[in-house]
Amino acid sequence: MIQRYIYRAAWQQGRKEEGIEALAASGQALELVQQGRLMTAAAFHWRDNLFLYYECMEGEVTPDELAGATETYLSDWPGQAEPRKWIRMVDVFHFNEPADTEHWLRKSPVEQRRGRVAHLKPDMVSSYIYYHYQLQEERAFFGPKYEIIGMHENLLFGYQEFPSVVEEPTVQGRLNTKGTPENWGDSRMDLHFQPWDDDGYLYFKPIEQIFAYYIGDLKQEDE
Repeated sequence: MIQRYIYRAAWQQGRKEEGIEALAASGQALELVQQGRLMTAAAFHWRDNLFLYYECMEGEVTPDELAGATETYLSDWPGQAEPRKWIRMVDVFHFNEPADTEHWLRKSPVEQRRGRVAHLKPDMVSSYIYYHYQLQEERAFFGPKYEIIGMHENLLFGYQEFPSVVEEPTVQGRLNTKGTPENWGDSRMDLHFQPWDDDGYLYFKPIEQIFAYYIGDLKQEDE
């Protein structure tokens, strides 16, 4: 069973560039994909944030196994007795989910893997989750197979692949209701997002990639 994980970390002040270089050069993620423990592994950065997206094939892989080279460059998160560098982001939306390994393997080449971020208005977080869980589990309409959105506090991180693959999910939805608005525009997602300080733009903005590996790409290179 494929398990998907999204993690967030924060760079120590002034250590971001060193940390990015260490992560890019470490080869940890590439090795895990080569070993067949991960199907996909990707890292992105934005401001003082570091994000990991990865798909486990054989048991759970911790973010330290994937990005341990960054440890000395990351800040500790408060909130627990033991220090922690990584926060697992909550999966708040996906159009599709892995049924098994064969189902989740990419059937055509991926030209681009993208990370993106957005902020929700704090008082609209519950509404955002409400609408998106209905859409997700009622299978109200179909969307990009590999897209996923994670949340920590009111920050959203989204992972996407292009060209998009849109297909009916194999895994059955968990709701038998029909609460999703027939016109998705009636959900008023424009009222949920916090405008960006620099230009007042709403919704998601793309962020910088550090690396992205996929097991199928490596097999093709070997051939």
